[in-house]
Amino acid sequence: MSYKVEALPDSFCLLGEGPHWDIEKQSLYFVDIENAQVLRYDYAENKVYRCQIENEKLASYIIPIEGANNKFLVGIGRRISVINWDGFSKTCKVEKDILTVEEGDPKCTQNRINDGKCDPRGRLFCGTMNTIDIFSNRTGNFYRIDEGGKYKLLKDNIGISNGLAWNEKNNKFYYIDSLDLKVREYDYDFETGCLKNPRDAFNLTSLQEEGKMVVPDGMTIDSDGNLYVATFGGSSVYKVDPKNGQILLQIKLPCEQITSAAFGGPNLDILYVTTARLLNKPAPGGTTYKITGIGAKGLPMAKCKLPL
Repeated sequence: MSYKVEALPDSFCLLGEGPHWDIEKQSLYFVDIENAQVLRYDYAENKVYRCQIENEKLASYIIPIEGANNKFLVGIGRRISVINWDGFSKTCKVEKDILTVEEGDPKCTQNRINDGKCDPRGRLFCGTMNTIDIFSNRTGNFYRIDEGGKYKLLKDNIGISNGLAWNEKNNKFYYIDSLDLKVREYDYDFETGCLKNPRDAFNLTSLQEEGKMVVPDGMTIDSDGNLYVATFGGSSVYKVDPKNGQILLQIKLPCEQITSAAFGGPNLDILYVTTARLLNKPAPGGTTYKITGIGAKGLPMAKCKLPL
């Protein structure tokens, strides 16, 4: 299969992550985690707008809030917060904090929220990771955020809480803890937001390379139920059939630290991919890319629909 990889203009991030395609605004939102910045790629203009969240050090994901124009949920440290951003301004502020996870837990003081996403019903799911010696400490947790700012612990002993995806046709949920080197599949109840019966859907052990660690990072799903798994350290996004764990396509990129992926564009057939440039990796690491010609379409991404 012939696909085309193109860089988005002025899209450099130290740690690009959390891509979210907004159908109404025909824009890709994403974050530069360690610079506490949120970004918007305008499809029609082919232009990236960048905003600094004032007085903050981290911004882990960005998700639009249903029915609240220019308002977004952002993970900041261990807080889930609301920002108001018009998509153009160079700065914005936290409008309010919805909740803080892991308050009063001494083993979680070095944690921060990592990847977050809403299920097709608009429920927010997110998890945490340790920020010190991240490839060995398992102090992270995985949560579902319920109405009224309450949260439910779904899983503990997490290394790096990462990619999330749902298959509404088959009542499945997919989740990545990067340190497990696996994508896990769960039976998912879309009425309650509960998950059960985990099984391994894709194992990355065979992809490990001598002298470096290739870990699964962010993830998305297409309309046929295939997963697209970003590999941090692996320079690739892998299209995977979760029914049997078979790799259907390896999408290679010109940098090593691939962090996440999301389908977008007017027809939801462009795969947008974020990357990082940590540990002094060379350019073009940290660039966000668009990939065309892969012969697949994505699903609309859900905004947050919970009363907050």
